[in-house]
Amino acid sequence: MPCLNEAETLATCIGKARDYLERHKIAGEVLIADNGSSDGSQEIATNSGARVVTILERGL
Repeated sequence: MPCLNEAETLATCIGKARDYLERHKIAGEVLIADNGSSDGSQEIATNSGARVVTILERGL
């Protein structure tokens, strides 16, 4: 899931994605591709159970 300063909505989006995986018995994880967020999005994602990958190239 691409991310750039999504602190306001990120926990909800991750929760919905995780619920979908669980409800449909899909083995997987939520992966956040962070593009340089400065609003705490990385911490929110981690605390919500997602794995965060930092994307250095801007413009996703």
